Amino acid sequence: MPIRTRPTTWRTLATAATAALTATLLTPAAADAAAPRESRPVHSYVDAIREAVWVDTGLDEDLDGRTDRVAVDIVRPREAGRAGRKVPVIMDASPYYSCCGRGNESQTKTYDGHGDIVRMPLFYDNYFVPRGYAVVGVDLAGTSRSDGCVDVGGRSDIRSAKAVVDWLNGRATAYSSRTGGERVRADWTDGSTGMIGKSWDGTIANGVAATGVEGLKTIVPVAAISSWYDYYFTQGAPLYDSGPDWLARYVQTPEAREHCTEVARELTDGAPRTGDRTPLWTERDYVRAAKKVRASVFLVHGMQDLNVRMQHVGPWWDALGKNGVRRKIWLSQTGHVDPFDFRRAEWVRTLHRWFDHELKGIDNGIDREPVADIERAPDEWVTSTAWPPRGTHAVTLRPAHGARDGVGTLGLRPGRGTASFTDDPALDETDWATRIDTPTPEKAGFVTRPLTRDLRLAGSSRVTVTVTPSTPTAHLSAVLVDLGPDTIRDYADAGEGIVTLSERTCWGASTEGDSSCYRETRAKTADVGHTVVSRGWADLGEHAGTGRGEPLVPGKRYTIGLDLAAADHVVPRGHRLALIVAGTDRGLIDPPADTPTLTLDLARTSARVPFAGGAAAFARATSGPPVTAPHTAPDGVRPPAATAHRVPGETR
Repeated sequence: MPIRTRPTTWRTLATAATAALTATLLTPAAADAAAPRESRPVHSYVDAIREAVWVDTGLDEDLDGRTDRVAVDIVRPREAGRAGRKVPVIMDASPYYSCCGRGNESQTKTYDGHGDIVRMPLFYDNYFVPRGYAVVGVDLAGTSRSDGCVDVGGRSDIRSAKAVVDWLNGRATAYSSRTGGERVRADWTDGSTGMIGKSWDGTIANGVAATGVEGLKTIVPVAAISSWYDYYFTQGAPLYDSGPDWLARYVQTPEAREHCTEVARELTDGAPRTGDRTPLWTERDYVRAAKKVRASVFLVHGMQDLNVRMQHVGPWWDALGKNGVRRKIWLSQTGHVDPFDFRRAEWVRTLHRWFDHELKGIDNGIDREPVADIERAPDEWVTSTAWPPRGTHAVTLRPAHGARDGVGTLGLRPGRGTASFTDDPALDETDWATRIDTPTPEKAGFVTRPLTRDLRLAGSSRVTVTVTPSTPTAHLSAVLVDLGPDTIRDYADAGEGIVTLSERTCWGASTEGDSSCYRETRAKTADVGHTVVSRGWADLGEHAGTGRGEPLVPGKRYTIGLDLAAADHVVPRGHRLALIVAGTDRGLIDPPADTPTLTLDLARTSARVPFAGGAAAFARATSGPPVTAPHTAPDGVRPPAATAHRVPGETR
């Protein structure tokens, strides 16, 4: 849906009358000239006010007998205060400001002898403070200079940032020191706050928005989590052999590790490795609270992000749209990468215009522009007025036996019979796709004929399988693959689709202690013979959809739907679209306890895939004169090796 214009703010009759009189006296040209189109860098960054306060969260998570305070570092324009003008706030709440760093260069906060901020990581303060914004960096509870405990997306994490939004709007208390100190008022801000951040930082923005807190006008979550269960599991199948208790220890301070044993126990006990959905996960599911969101959302994600996967985009995006939230989205070909490092100039320009519109109320037209930007090829972008595009409809595709045993077809007609495969935890989606035209024991593959015209897939897919296992445990994978040669971003490389260069470009003003200049990047590409478009996984023991797994009865038939991640991909003319169903996808899910053989009932197996143009578009693309399939290189991009302890937002 298009972004809607922000509702007009009520003004006093006197102000409205003055505005109307002024409008009648100005010529159209003068009126256009009087209306600002963007904020300008008119304030001194060198002379900006740099200060720290500690906001009371109202919680005592570390059980020390006093409520926890979170450290808030502020950089704001001095001239605005002198002129009596209040400024909006751009806020990044993070657990990484001291332990791990932010951005491609792993910047941490630095301070002067008085404890005031010298370097705020990232370019936000350098660029936006001269343009009349305050930039605020919040240390989540239990990290850096804050009290409390890290609870990985729970009430402590979210309250860390929400309390700051409340303080900025006069509803919470801040002090001049971590213990004791004088009360400090945020009398320099108009309360309008935008939250931004990548990965865990963006996740906090999602969570705070889901509280419906007043004053939060917009969020810009980049590669962010929308449900913490889906970070650790997917329909019961474990993604990593660790849980939130490990992640909390990774980022919190030694003091917090000592005093937060109760929170650590709750994280361990509340997140069993069974994959069951517990109350801990319900608390950390922001999608279910999307109806509370008042802020607009500018969402950015890499379609090949295998850390915070695209499963976090579709449900969140759809829930926001259902509840009337103004939305904008960028989808790149990268992995877990910030847009500052894959589309820098356009990102800064767009982010500037977005904050101007959402926080300063400048009518710059961004709300009337296309909702979606999609990277179709490395550094080649297209737009859509809505996302998924209008006219997109889910089409039911059916697997069937082909002319050769073990090599199936994919089309609109139901198949008959069965297809079997045996889980091989040593293989992954690249192995399956590379051998799609060869009968192999570890997968069941089904392929369309070469397409006679381009076919666009946009949105979330769902694969329903009816399968008979041979063992009490079984995991399933389903992937959609574009079979054909292409040049894509090499998302499995260490840079996840980018190469960091030595040259620097500058984005804003600098001081001796805080440079606005960052190393440039370029796309890291790979020539491939196939591209994985979308993935989904499940523990077959979750077939009942109750959130609790159960042992399987060998020889009994089960039906389960696998939710595949949202995607936007064009399968070109001459390429083929494949559906592959298999067991463990090495490096992306953990294997089950057993090594099952699974038998698919083809008549009861299907894939619901959203195509622009719906069934008619698929029928046209798979009919007509035969098209010769292009020669394909042997391999695609191989997924990264298994990572036992994944950290959202970790430096590459």
